[in-house]
Amino acid sequence: MPKGVYKLPEIKNEPVLGYAPGSIERETLKKTLSELNKGGLDIPMIIDGKEIRTNNTKEIRPPHNHQNLLGYYHQGDKSHVQMAIDAALKAKPSWEAMNWESRAAIFLKAADLIAGPYRSQFNAVTMIGQSKNAYQSEIDAVCELIDFYRYNVKNMHEIYNMQPNSSPGIWNRMVWRPLEGFIFALTPFNFTSIAGNLGAAPALMGNTVVWKPSKTAVYSAHLIMKVLKEAGLPDGVINLIYVGGKEATDVIFDHREFAGLHFTGSTEVFNSMWKSIASNITKYKSYPRIVGETGGKDYIFAEKTANAKQVATAITRGAFEYQGQKCSAASRAYIPINLWDDVKKFVADDLSKIKTGVVEDFSNFVNAVIDEESFDKLAKVIEDAKSSPDTEIVCGGNYDKSTGYFIYPTVIQAKRPDYITMKEELFGPIITVYVYDPEEIDAVLDLLDKSTDYALTGAIFSSDRAQIEKLTAKLTHTAGNFYINDKPTGAVVDQQPFGGGRGSGTNDKAGSVLNLLRWVSPQCIKETFVPATDYMYPNFMEE
Repeated sequence: MPKGVYKLPEIKNEPVLGYAPGSIERETLKKTLSELNKGGLDIPMIIDGKEIRTNNTKEIRPPHNHQNLLGYYHQGDKSHVQMAIDAALKAKPSWEAMNWESRAAIFLKAADLIAGPYRSQFNAVTMIGQSKNAYQSEIDAVCELIDFYRYNVKNMHEIYNMQPNSSPGIWNRMVWRPLEGFIFALTPFNFTSIAGNLGAAPALMGNTVVWKPSKTAVYSAHLIMKVLKEAGLPDGVINLIYVGGKEATDVIFDHREFAGLHFTGSTEVFNSMWKSIASNITKYKSYPRIVGETGGKDYIFAEKTANAKQVATAITRGAFEYQGQKCSAASRAYIPINLWDDVKKFVADDLSKIKTGVVEDFSNFVNAVIDEESFDKLAKVIEDAKSSPDTEIVCGGNYDKSTGYFIYPTVIQAKRPDYITMKEELFGPIITVYVYDPEEIDAVLDLLDKSTDYALTGAIFSSDRAQIEKLTAKLTHTAGNFYINDKPTGAVVDQQPFGGGRGSGTNDKAGSVLNLLRWVSPQCIKETFVPATDYMYPNFMEE
């Protein structure tokens, strides 16, 4: 790719709108919600730019109102996976050869479309389809997706400007080639921005993509494709398919041109795919790039000098925003006994004011979990905690799926630090607290470090700088994103590049140069202006 020579438009983080009562943005969003909630959806796959419909349709229902049939999407099979691969490979030569400025312009235009005419639609489909309140949708489906598209362009520009030095008489340059073959993007339900970025990041660097979104995020995925096409994305560059996971991977991981996986989802699924790729490694033209952000058992650790109100607020927001379904959501907390009574009181006060319900009511802080399977799993966790001698439900503990999949914010106090909810990922509005003796802080830090295989996000609270330094050093490998006196959620593109280690992924930091580097295969070119004509080393053999 050519070295960047054009100055980019000014790139800043997209401002978050407040949606205050009576504001124009709230009234516009309420109108859009009403329009898009009426039903009649008929959502096709998009392969080679064409709408593909099948005889196998699946229902789309809002998690917070499962009586409301919004419509259907068209489920594909292995033949559609192959169609998508063929389309991606057909589109690759011209897309790869396109000037980088043109590729950049497509995603910059898409960002402006989302920021402007499509803003309320992106919020509405995310709210309806994935049960996010307006503020959570605004920071995800709008602001973060815009930031991904804009900062990816900025980071691409920086990569293309990363060029080697040259000695006199030669010119060295680096060509940042896309990978050979196609990329498979497998995306989750919980962030529209992640779904929109996992295919877009490789595509920006000249790759073509087969994209399989979560079946519970089809509504927003379809809108992403609509905007990308309107922004000028050529047919076949990103191909959107709705198929079962095994149907997709059986075809994709058996294909010689498979070049890379961009994934966000469970650790179990990621491990299974890695094994499949490894077992097929001799089939591939090149070694595939495997990039994944997976599970988490994210923590809050309070030291004895911490401010109890600040810790409580971090628990309320970190554990219960978007029903605890963020990859970074606080799921376990370690609180010193000297702070526990105050922390518990403050959290209880918060939860007494929090409303749970449908997204159309803007006063609801908590909405529904994503589907019945998730609801049933979380309800069982709560019931098990109620009956266990090792735990106590100190806040919440209620649930109801009669009209929507509502799990009410719940705080479990574990009497043992190895209780199951202190170790296993839950992905719901449940946090487990272990109360410890400050004199045993070192032993508790060891427990925190060794209790799980995850290392995505973590937060510490302390008013003692020496303790902050100690905790930061002690917990260095427990989190890819580490927060001091803040909740463990809310990473912003270009400010806190996101990703974790250990069982939480490959830590390739979405939204940064580090991630985009994974989607290129650099070629170094050396050009000599006056080639040598004598094999002898200069002056070396003379007496």
